Amino acid sequence: MIPGGGQPNMQQLLQQAQKMQQDLAAAQEELARTEVDGQAGGGLVKATVTGSGELRALAIDPKAVDPEDTETLADLVVAAVQAANENAQALQQEKLGPLAQGLGGGGGIPGLPF
Repeated sequence: MIPGGGQPNMQQLLQQAQKMQQDLAAAQEELARTEVDGQAGGGLVKATVTGSGELRALAIDPKAVDPEDTETLADLVVAAVQAANENAQALQQEKLGPLAQGLGGGGGIPGLPF
């Protein structure tokens, strides 16, 4: 056995892991600040979520409001929020995907949505 044989590599690996962890935290903070839109009904209902999926705003065009048909409005709201969340997930993949691959890739990171 060589004295101290594996130490430099282990230290380097720990430094790389720490940098990836810092990069991941920075990317997650950026996602939390970034707003993404989704819409339904040709823009009658628009939802805004953060890149991490938090609903921030909902805009409903008055033309979408029919007191006799609230189900359609509810469906449009759900669809707009789903579209916004799909856009947020795409943004997460774009920002966090390369970091996840650098941390052992393929299977993703527990607790993250990919």
